[in-house]
Amino acid sequence: MPIYEFRCTKCDEEFETLVFRSDETVACPVCRGEDVTRIMSACGFKSSGSFTPSSGSSGCATCSSTNCSSCH
Repeated sequence: MPIYEFRCTKCDEEFETLVFRSDETVACPVCRGEDVTRIMSACGFKSSGSFTPSSGSSGCATCSSTNCSSCH
């Protein structure tokens, strides 16, 4: 059961939610609007003691660094 990130098209709120089924309706927790778009999440994994970002840019969504050794 993956956790997905969504953006509400009505109020522009970004939120995460656990999705049990692919046909499940997802609603915004702020305005309860159901017109939401799934967005790509930045994620990373740790292998052999080093952190590897999944994207070519920053390893963390809140980090502006391109070098994860400064925070991981």
